[in-house]
Order: sequence, then structure tokens, then C-alpha cells
Amino acid sequence: MKVTIFGTGYVGLVTGACLAEVGHSVLCMDVDQGKIEGLAHGKLPIWEPGLEDIVRRNLENGNLSFTTDTAAAARHGEIQFIAVGTPPASDGAANLSHIFAVAEGIAAHMDGYRAIVTKSTVPAGTARRVAGRVQSVLDARHRETTIGPLQFDIVSNPEFLKEGAAIADFLKPDRIIVGTNSKRAGALMRTLYEPFNRNHNRMIFMDVVSAELTKYAANIMLATKISVMNELANIAELVGADIEQVRTGIGSDPRIGYHFIYAGAGYGGSCFPKDVRALEHRARELGYDAELLRAIENVNNRQKSRIFQKLAQYFGGLDKLRGKTLAVWGLAFKPNTDDMREAPSRTLMEALWEAGANVQAFDPVAMEEAQRLYGIRPDLVLCDEKYDTLIDADALIICTEWPQFRAPDFEKIGRLLKNKVIFDGRNLYSPAILGASGWKYYGIGRAANIDSPDSG
Repeated sequence: MKVTIFGTGYVGLVTGACLAEVGHSVLCMDVDQGKIEGLAHGKLPIWEPGLEDIVRRNLENGNLSFTTDTAAAARHGEIQFIAVGTPPASDGAANLSHIFAVAEGIAAHMDGYRAIVTKSTVPAGTARRVAGRVQSVLDARHRETTIGPLQFDIVSNPEFLKEGAAIADFLKPDRIIVGTNSKRAGALMRTLYEPFNRNHNRMIFMDVVSAELTKYAANIMLATKISVMNELANIAELVGADIEQVRTGIGSDPRIGYHFIYAGAGYGGSCFPKDVRALEHRARELGYDAELLRAIENVNNRQKSRIFQKLAQYFGGLDKLRGKTLAVWGLAFKPNTDDMREAPSRTLMEALWEAGANVQAFDPVAMEEAQRLYGIRPDLVLCDEKYDTLIDADALIICTEWPQFRAPDFEKIGRLLKNKVIFDGRNLYSPAILGASGWKYYGIGRAANIDSPDSG
């Protein structure tokens, strides 16, 4: 099938590449000329395991191509995916201007029936607004030219891709949600996704508004589990419990399970923070006070400051952080991505800089992104290797649970650090083992008291 993807960000590029991988003819469109030129030569704007190989392979075999030409894109595929950003406005609402611009561009140039598919995360009810924009442009074209009426359907097909595992998620999905009331559009979507249904049918059809809400509902459920665990972790510290043991206990209950119940430094990324705010805003627009959604965000924002609070307490107050050098392992909001959007590392580093401290940081893939975000500054050193961050540093902080950080050489760390102290925002290490070796170890939900450097 011929398919067009508008937007070559994370969702659009993964979608386009994976559809091309199973044999569809995919044309990806973006207004960013530099990005398109890079993609045409196999240079990707994001880091995602396995994606570069798929893009290069399908460029070579002709299944995948890129353009900045809206007209060519609108005429290429009977299925037109909209996968552009919906960034949050200042009040938390999803900014749909890019969605509407693409929809109107498709309507201005389409030359036959089109199934216009929103892949971007959009508030429930967006499809109706998109349909109105498309119909308005088509009506104007019909009045101004001799072109006959053109037909279209609006479909909701939300993405459920985890950064760092997006290729596997797309090629072997748990479910494929399709929101449509059109038999024609439904048949097209069934044909499009047939290669992904060979083992069993993963497609779930529903009405458009329900499909739009399903995406938000999934992310809110996951964000809720994380915030609840972080709330419990803070209570665990006060009562002297170990949240890791609590996690094992509750995870064994099949009604709860082990997924997304790890306490830590808070969630980040492009989805959870934005989607929680957007759904809360949408509820408020409709006259409903979604208290729980506000609480999820408030707990998460507070959690991102926990490591900084522990550091300040350990060193004897905010003023004692001035001049200190802290080693930070992990900058991305999660492993297997270079995405630093709303990452806990950013909250931590910015608070440290505000307090007059210096940061020496390492991340396996997010160093370039950190340089882009913060530029060259005297209080940030980006190191080529994880152990380099420790030289003359006063403490080690873990912000991202990269596999490379799970089993380090603690003897080497101890020789390089000024103090044998670790602040673990991801609970990677054993307090008992490190304590027996003379370490001061502070995780999340694992220590009731913080000792100072002079307390033995």
C-alpha cells in the first residue's frame, strides 16, 4: 500500500520505517529541510536502537523516501498519517496547531479519497475538529474550481511505543487500536496492519473518541503507578521500611504485577508529563475537576527534587553545596534513548547549579543532547567515560538505570571519589552490600536518615 507520514519525529519516523520494513511504499514529509536532507542520506535526528538500520535498508530498496513537498505527500498515499507534535501550552492544553495545519495541507492537495489518520496523541474530540478543517478546505476547493467533491474519513490510531523498544513495539504490538465508524477506512487499516497480525489478530476497533481517550488513559494509568510507588517510597523512608522489599511483596499480587512499580527519581520524557497535564486540562474545560490527575503530576514534580534534597541534607544545607562537584551517571529520562525531555537529571543539575555546585556527567547516548540543551558552561563537564566523572567529585548520583551502571567497580569508584557516598535515584545497588564495604548509600525509599560526611 502507499502510505504518507506527516512528521519525522519519534513517532512519525518509527511508524514510517516499520511500515516500509513490511513492504509498504512510505513517503515521509516534514517541513524541516535540513532534517529531510539528513534522513534521505540515512542520518537520523533521534537515537533509537535498530531504527537506523531499518531506515537505511528501506531507503536502499525504495520502500521509504522523504520530502518537504506537501502536495506530493498528500497525493502519494490513500492513507495519510498525521504524526506531528502536540506540545503543551502554558496552561497544559495540547497545542493542536500542527495537527490542523497538516490536515488543511492534505485537504488542499488530495486528489482522491483519503483516510486521514491521527497518530499523534490528541485530546478526545480532536477528530471532529480535524474533519471540520478538512471539509472547509475541500468546500472552498469545490467552489473555486471544477473539481468534484472529494471524500475522506478521519481515523484515530494512537501509538503505544516505548522509547528504547519502539521497533519491537511496532513490529510485534500488544494491540493496534483503530478508531473509526467507516467501513471503508476500517478495511484500509486492516489491510495496512495485516503483516502484524500473522500470529493473532491484534486489532481492536472502536469509535474515534474512545480511541483518542484510550491513548491518554494508558499513559495516565502508568504514570499513576509510578507516582503511587514514589509516594509509598517517601513514606517507607519515614517508617524505616525498604521500598524494594515492599515492591516485591505487592508485585507478587497478579492484580498489581511488577510492571511500573519501581520507585525512583520521577518520570520524564515526552508522553507522561504532557499527557497528564493535557487530560487534566481537557477535563477542566468540560467542567470536571480531575483531582487525581493533578496529584499525579504534583507527586512527580516533587519526586524529581528528592535526590537534591538528600544531597543538601547530607552536606549540611544548601549553602554547603556551593563549590561541591557532583558526578552524575545518566542524563536521558530512561535507558536506550537520548531523550532528555523533562528528565529528572535536568531538575537535579539545574538545582545544583543554582546552589553553586558543579556537575561532571556521563550518559551512553545523551551527551550530544545535553550539549545542545545547556551549551558550554563552566559548571558542567561532559565526560567521555563514566569513571572520569568521579575524579575529584564529592559524591556519585545515579539518574538513569542504564545497564552499564548496574555492576560498576566499586573499589575504583571509592578510590576516585572524595567521599564514599552514592545517591541512587534508581535503586540499582544493595544498601547492605555497600554498607558492609564502608559506603554511605542513599536510594529512594530505602533509608530513614541521612548522615553527614562527619558522622562516622
